[in-house]
Amino acid sequence: MNKGSKNKQLSKRDKKASTYRRVVAGNVNGKSIVQSDELKKAYQFKTVPGYEHTLVWINDGTPDLSKEQRLERYPDSVVPGPSGTSLHFVTFPPVSVFSDPSFDGKAAQGEALIRLRGLADHFEREDPAMHKTNTVDYAVVYEGEMWLELDNGETLHLKRGDVVVQNGTRHAWRNKGTRPVTMLFFLNGAKA
Repeated sequence: MNKGSKNKQLSKRDKKASTYRRVVAGNVNGKSIVQSDELKKAYQFKTVPGYEHTLVWINDGTPDLSKEQRLERYPDSVVPGPSGTSLHFVTFPPVSVFSDPSFDGKAAQGEALIRLRGLADHFEREDPAMHKTNTVDYAVVYEGEMWLELDNGETLHLKRGDVVVQNGTRHAWRNKGTRPVTMLFFLNGAKA
C-alpha cells in the first residue's frame, strides 16, 4: 500500500470528528447549578487528515468567581496568559501523514495559525512539531501511544494513562505509531 492510499484511508475513516461532553457548573444565589451541558465537536483540520482539536475551556487570566464564567467566542489565543488556564483534547494522526507526498506543509501551517492562535506561532520553522510556550502543561495520553521528544534528542514512549508535566520547555509530540493518538492538555499560564 503506498503512502497516498494510507492518507486517503485515514481521511475516510476519520470523517466523523470526536465529540466531547462539556458540563459547566455555575452559581445562582449561592447554590451550584448546571450552567450549560453540551456536546463539543472536535475541529478537523482540512490540511492534516486525522488531526483534531477541541478547546474545552479557557480562562486568559485569574478567573473572578463573583462573575459568571463563560466561553462565548473562540479566543484570540488558545495559550492562556499568566495565571490563566486552558483545556484541550487533541488527536494526532500518525507521523506518516506528514511525510505523504500530498501533504502541504504551508497550508497546514496557515490553518494552524488560524485554529491554534497563540500556539502555532511558537511552532519552529525547521521542525513545526517542536515548540515552547510560557505555560506549565499537564498532558495526559487519553487513547493510544505517543512519543515525547525533548530538545536534547531524548525521546520518551508514552502509553494510555501516562501524564507529562511540561514546565515551559522545548518539546515535540510525535505519533510514531500507525493509529491516531488522543491527548488531553491542561495549560497553566506562567511567567517566563
